[in-house]
Amino acid sequence: MLKDDPEAIRQYEAYHANPWPEVGKGTLDCGVRRVFIYRFGRLLFMYMETPDDFDMERDMPKYMEDPRAKEWDVMMREFQEPVPGAPEGSTWVRMQEIYALEADRK
Repeated sequence: MLKDDPEAIRQYEAYHANPWPEVGKGTLDCGVRRVFIYRFGRLLFMYMETPDDFDMERDMPKYMEDPRAKEWDVMMREFQEPVPGAPEGSTWVRMQEIYALEADRK
């Protein structure tokens, strides 16, 4: 959830239009294959594709090993606020998948 501030939203989108190279590298290095972030008003939705054995608690901390990636994460948190019900200190929360449809891939 982005802060209720049009300038914060503009800045958040501007940063994501030109992310630092360390951000993409760190994300891929920890095992994430693809990431998409969508915005509707202040609400953010992030979709990540990962290998089947990817574990958020084990693998995502590897992203923060790069000082520049950690700096990015700290800075992006300045534009966000927790969604209702988020654990203390969290800006992103897991969502439960309730439906999926995929074309048959053979």
